[in-house]
Amino acid sequence: MKKIENRALVCLLLALALTAGLGLFTVRYVTEGGRWASAAFNRHLYNTEGVLSAGTVLDRDGDVLSAVENGKRTCYDNATVRKATLHAVGDLRGNVGTGALNAFAHHLTGWNLLNGAFSAGRGGGELTLTIDARYNYEAYQALNGRAGAVAVYNYKTGEILCMVSAPSYDPLNVPEDIETSERYRGAYLNRFLSSVFTPGSVYKTVTLAAALENLPDLDSRTWTCTGSVQLGEETVVCSGVHGTQDIGDAFANSCNTAFAEIAAELGADVLRRYTEQAGLTDSYEVDGLASARGSFGWEGMTGGRLGWAGVGQDQDLVNPCALMVYMGAIANGGKAAEPCLILRTKGLLPSLPRRPRMTGTLIRRDTAERLTELLAGNVEQTYGHSRFPNMDLCAKSGTAEVGEGQPPHAWFAGFLRNEDAPYAFVVLVENGGGGNTAAGSVAGKVLDVMVNGY
Repeated sequence: MKKIENRALVCLLLALALTAGLGLFTVRYVTEGGRWASAAFNRHLYNTEGVLSAGTVLDRDGDVLSAVENGKRTCYDNATVRKATLHAVGDLRGNVGTGALNAFAHHLTGWNLLNGAFSAGRGGGELTLTIDARYNYEAYQALNGRAGAVAVYNYKTGEILCMVSAPSYDPLNVPEDIETSERYRGAYLNRFLSSVFTPGSVYKTVTLAAALENLPDLDSRTWTCTGSVQLGEETVVCSGVHGTQDIGDAFANSCNTAFAEIAAELGADVLRRYTEQAGLTDSYEVDGLASARGSFGWEGMTGGRLGWAGVGQDQDLVNPCALMVYMGAIANGGKAAEPCLILRTKGLLPSLPRRPRMTGTLIRRDTAERLTELLAGNVEQTYGHSRFPNMDLCAKSGTAEVGEGQPPHAWFAGFLRNEDAPYAFVVLVENGGGGNTAAGSVAGKVLDVMVNGY
């Protein structure tokens, strides 16, 4: 009798283990089945060279960016457009991790739980991206062979309209020296999503937000810039001699001495709190693609180092995507839509309309309103409205020192105050020189096309 009871117990435990295993498999099948089916080892969907043989990628206007014809994958018929959209569409071998052919292959296979995936001969699904190929083309041309990133998105819907990373290459004519040439260094990397960079003066938007909320006499104070200021054992050098300035002038002049003194007064704990609140240390999930996290070495920082950090130098590192979202939150009263790259999908069944997913509060509403006016003042006093026709532009430039003997990184980030074009943007030109001149010119060309047309 005892033996029968023991065997019954063993059978019960085995049955429970089997049930648990089936339950786990069902959950994994529902959540991961599409990725299993679209894995590169599936020869029903990939040819012998490892190229996905199913599915069509389109831009938001319906232009075909990549498709399969006669069993062979083709791409857009303009080489510059192929280069400009590479990091959104992907290359044929899956080397670009953020490309749709790699990251969204399960959509291209037309996968669903009941019917599985299409075979290569049955066409596959359609994936429409949020980007506009024309805007990407203009951004890539504006970079003019320089490394960097350009992105524009709708901060109300989250749709990324332009996402360019350079250097790039033609996926239909991959350079033979892509692995060895300095010209193509980091070409597989999406700089907008997957990299972090020293921000320079674009970070002063965070320092200013902290000052607006923590220094009650900020508007009545002045700062005198003689070209440098001594903070502890460090000398913080400015780009010019600005004389006596109020906070608006100091921001428009991007005065390092004024903002270094403000940062030192605020302290590391306050700046850390506002940096984290701004989302600059967070990672955004862009339809499953995780953006890189920024980092700031605030621990134990005082004096001159804290001053340098407050103007976007020292150990400050920012991801362009996170900075763009922060600009969108300023424009939108404190919160912005999280960015997305998929507009819609179409397999056996079309996708349902998607609702934008909003960030938490990245900046207080009243602070955002005040900062908006000061960002608009930068354009009025420093950058010039004539460079941005028919645009109510709010922006901040940045010139980030990245090492002795190397030209600085150039930044330009901001947004439009326009109900019909609620766009936030970020431009980075690596080793490009002055932010206003290099990155601001790129932003102007792209926004001009988006607002004023061709």
